[in-house]
Amino acid sequence: MAAAASAIFDVIIIGAGHNGLTAASYLARAGYSTLVLERREIVGGCCVTEEIAPGCRASTTSYIASMLRPEVIRDLSLAKCGLRMVPCDPALQVPFPDGQLVSWWANREKVVNELRKISPKDADTFVRVDDRLKKLARYLQPFFLEPPPEAGTTSFNEWSDLFRVGRRFHGISRSEISELVSFLTGSLGEFLDRNYESEKVKTLFLANNVYGKHGGPYQPGTALGLLFHLLSGGEHEQQGFYGHVMGGMGSITSAMAKAAEAFGAEIRTNSPVRQIDSRNGRVRSVVLEDGSEIRARVVLSNADPKRTFLGLIPESDLQDDFLHAIRGIKMNGPCAKVNMVLGEEPRFTGTPSTFDAQQRSLFTLVPSLEFAERCYDIAKFGEIPEELWVDCVIASNADPSLAPPGKHVMTCFVQYVPYTLRQGTWDDNRQLLGDRVVKKIAEYAPNVPASIIARQVLTPLDLERTYGLTEGNIFHGDLTLEQLFFNRPVAGWSQYRTPIDGLYLCGAGAHPGGGVTGAPGHNCAQQVIRDLKKGKFKRAAA
Repeated sequence: MAAAASAIFDVIIIGAGHNGLTAASYLARAGYSTLVLERREIVGGCCVTEEIAPGCRASTTSYIASMLRPEVIRDLSLAKCGLRMVPCDPALQVPFPDGQLVSWWANREKVVNELRKISPKDADTFVRVDDRLKKLARYLQPFFLEPPPEAGTTSFNEWSDLFRVGRRFHGISRSEISELVSFLTGSLGEFLDRNYESEKVKTLFLANNVYGKHGGPYQPGTALGLLFHLLSGGEHEQQGFYGHVMGGMGSITSAMAKAAEAFGAEIRTNSPVRQIDSRNGRVRSVVLEDGSEIRARVVLSNADPKRTFLGLIPESDLQDDFLHAIRGIKMNGPCAKVNMVLGEEPRFTGTPSTFDAQQRSLFTLVPSLEFAERCYDIAKFGEIPEELWVDCVIASNADPSLAPPGKHVMTCFVQYVPYTLRQGTWDDNRQLLGDRVVKKIAEYAPNVPASIIARQVLTPLDLERTYGLTEGNIFHGDLTLEQLFFNRPVAGWSQYRTPIDGLYLCGAGAHPGGGVTGAPGHNCAQQVIRDLKKGKFKRAAA
């Protein structure tokens, strides 16, 4: 439902990523005139499917659906809008240098049998630990779809927030509180060393728990991923859900765009925003790069906090201490992406001949915790590790529609590369990174190098330039304890509002953080609706 160009919208949303589209859907559904402005020619942000060679499409950035909120799927009727996800089974698998392949199946009994081949003791431990982790994750689950508490006790709202948080932990035992604190502050490596004896079993856990984060597995705070990845996701609210999206990850945002438009939102692509205009501390309009101005009562930014406050708003509109806090957000993205079109399917050593195509679609190449720690140590000093951690998804095995017969699409997530190189530039070293990724893959799938038809290398700098991720950070800011909950994006501004009245954050830089969840967009929209219903922003700023 398009509005006239001169109209004043109730809501303008900057960025048509999955959180921006989620927020747009809820706001339009609530009856507010909503405009989404996207600078690229397609919607989706980092949740897109793009052609990387004629007839071959890839999820160029995000590549697996895990924690997409079931409530968002249901509320927006995404299945009716074309979204279809197939569970990854196995959810992950690690080939080891000795030729053994270890798989993590959706069925827990199959996982236990797999681990028993390696270590009977670890197989028994897994059942006990898995039960504990899932119970602790359930305590965190409700916080995903509500604002974090205001930190303080000087107002009724702050006391109410503390009561709300306390109620969530009703019935928790002392030992569970201790464990929860340990997961929030401890390291993944130390947790695994305490509980498991086999290096292969430890590596299987590692393979899914520090993606996109700074720090090796022995850095404090890395254990938190064990709980985050056991939060529910998917249409059936399954703990630890991982899914292949038919049509690639862009099918999620395509379905969201259809839902938003069905509710009455307008989406404009090729509409980059130059500035958010405010007067007397109140948001007034957005100004596009072509100079046109669009008025609104409320503006939501789906851009990351640094891009929003250091790029779209004049510094004079914000307090120095707030700007100082925003500049201090740790980003400096530690990952890259390499997408390939192949002339034959990769043949990873150790893959049983009985596996079907879907079971041959996931391979994580990280041989040990020590390897991962060493890889990060090299990257943190600005070097490109010669030995890389590579997560491979042969997407066309799960969804043949992504490539014509005889061709295969493989996407590779690369962990632990620096945003800022000690020597040279990423434009100079892009192909070096691609070559090192191919070299690592060849150690486990020797047929890959000769079968490459096309290769796309997205460095951290490319993630910034093409997809708008400041410093190439896929989470809009590291997921560390000091940057989560009531500290996200910065202390004092965790409930989606900002120092400028009428301006909100709805992207991954807000609570609960990154990943294709839809939670920040959902939560921000609910906050805006509450504020509008209270009578705030009855009319646009003069």
